[in-house]
Amino acid sequence: MAREQIVRKSAKEIDLMRKAGRIVGQTLRLMASMLEPGMRTIQLDKEAEAFIRSQGAIPTFKGYGGFPGSVCISVNDQVVHGIPGERVVQDGDIVSVDCGATFMGLIADAAITVPVGNVPEKVLQLLEGTRLGLEAGIAKARVGNRLGDVSSAVEAVARKRGYGVVREYCGHGVGIRLHEPPQIANFGSAGTGPRLEDGYTLAIEPMFNLGTHQVSVKGDGWTVVTLDGLPSAHFEHTIAITRDGAEILTLP
Repeated sequence: MAREQIVRKSAKEIDLMRKAGRIVGQTLRLMASMLEPGMRTIQLDKEAEAFIRSQGAIPTFKGYGGFPGSVCISVNDQVVHGIPGERVVQDGDIVSVDCGATFMGLIADAAITVPVGNVPEKVLQLLEGTRLGLEAGIAKARVGNRLGDVSSAVEAVARKRGYGVVREYCGHGVGIRLHEPPQIANFGSAGTGPRLEDGYTLAIEPMFNLGTHQVSVKGDGWTVVTLDGLPSAHFEHTIAITRDGAEILTLP
């Protein structure tokens, strides 16, 4: 079977993704400002959907593959794809919010992990390490580099700090569809994989665990959790690869 082609985007498509990305960034900033002990995750979801729609966009995740929420909300040992619901956020939790917005047919996707209240220092360090992993990956997303350079840079940050790197879930191309080629693993060897080109749009998203890299899916068919019950952090940006380097499209 032939490998599916990576889709290069036109300047006009990237401009629409830039607008979608700004909405995603603003939504995540809103989520971070709202998070406090005692609130239910469904409240975040409702506010996210209302804001995205108020900006003339559509919450990309709503109904995607049957997903019921407008954003994914994953708490503590939940890695990704947590379903918003009646769970009450507690002091000391970490809450990952993953958000996608579709604006005039073009999509951007990003995620943050937010500490709530009094979070242990080692967990705060996990958040910082995961964010640094994202930055390291983005720094390698340049014309002429290979995809493995991005993956290797992300993994190096996790290995240096002793974190488990989730292997079953990864970054991806994004834009016309939510998930496009290529898959972007958070581990790998530099100098391998397809060469990066001007016009590629990628969602890079490290998921680092405080303990084992191993995960499982809960009975709801969506929520991914760490196998040892230790916390997980998730950060993501959508970027466009340009001749001048990587442009982050999902800043607020």
